[in-house]
Amino acid sequence: MVVQVLQGIWAFSAFGIIVLVLLHSPKGDGLGAIGGQAQLFTSTKSAETTLNRITWTLTVLFMALTVVLSAGWLSR
Repeated sequence: MVVQVLQGIWAFSAFGIIVLVLLHSPKGDGLGAIGGQAQLFTSTKSAETTLNRITWTLTVLFMALTVVLSAGWLSR
């Protein structure tokens, strides 16, 4: 039961990382500018900062769950 929940969170974090990486842009525009999502933030810099924080959080979560699930520590 716990393993299935963690696998669901793992899959969600993987999908979230893919979406957030696509939203990033070296110029600060990203795909978020297409949908008007850049207007949700006060500036482009705050939008990039928020995207960076969420991306790093999901990356750490994804990597931690990858180690835990692949090591089989929960199946004992």
